[in-house]
Amino acid sequence: MLKNGKWVADWQPVQAKDDEGRFVRQVSSFRNWITKDGSPGPTGTDGFRAEAGRYRLYVALICPWASRTLIARKLKGLEDLIAVTVVNPVLTDQGWAFGGYPGAENDPLIGAQYMHQLYTHADDDYTGRATVPVLWDEKTDTMVNNESADIMRMLNTAFEDIVPDRPDLYPADLQADIDALNAEIYDRLNNGVYKAGFASTQGAYEEAVAEVFSMLDQLEDRFFGDFIFGERFTETDIRLFVTLMRFDAAYHGLFKTNRKRIADYPRLSAYLERVLRVPGVRETVNIDHIKAGYYSVKALNPGGVVPVGPDHVTALLDAVN
Repeated sequence: MLKNGKWVADWQPVQAKDDEGRFVRQVSSFRNWITKDGSPGPTGTDGFRAEAGRYRLYVALICPWASRTLIARKLKGLEDLIAVTVVNPVLTDQGWAFGGYPGAENDPLIGAQYMHQLYTHADDDYTGRATVPVLWDEKTDTMVNNESADIMRMLNTAFEDIVPDRPDLYPADLQADIDALNAEIYDRLNNGVYKAGFASTQGAYEEAVAEVFSMLDQLEDRFFGDFIFGERFTETDIRLFVTLMRFDAAYHGLFKTNRKRIADYPRLSAYLERVLRVPGVRETVNIDHIKAGYYSVKALNPGGVVPVGPDHVTALLDAVN
């Protein structure tokens, strides 16, 4: 991680833990917003106006948080407005790296070798982990935001005057329900799988696994339409999808969330396929990057061996292609 702008320790998956051995995730630190007129958003300062060709999104295709923003960019029709750079999925001792893997790209802005160099380019005294996604302003040469939840929200609204008539991922009449369910899904499932995989005590692990499968059971019984809130596709669907997509291929084995697979949930399996068939979503999924990335975590898989399966995930992706 970085401390006062200097790389001081090899990358480790456990960011912090509490007294009971529970995994604690780092809070995002760059929280500015792109807005239609450049005025301040809910957090941060002003000056980030929605303009075509001004911003770049840095992502890892392994990462569910980064994939959230890729899907939002696709659904809002922003591919020609916001460039994307994909990092190497294999985690190094210095965290995310550029290039050196099929589908990974070199950094086009400052020629960074590692993501942490972009962080210190934006803040030469930065302390913390260098995470993805990163939304970068090429005009002012600085980082706008590194919180996926913020980035999804700003992509939903900031560019509406430039690319109109796109689906609203956070409709006003559903916002209270979306916020409530997002919080529950995040704690028990999105982050819950990480709390299981990176638990440092048996008790913390069993607690996390119980919450993961309680949440999945609850969601399996929820569906009354094609998507979480009936027939309207919202940001909650994006949040759920990215975890379901990685579950059988990575979390089930590597993170020991192995009571059941998503394939064992008929409604969630059907839902996963429906979301994959939403135009643009399938293009954001790279199962090779997902497996290569997760199974490169040395603390969980010292030998670096990547599993050949699961075949049912490959078959599903092939069917949707």
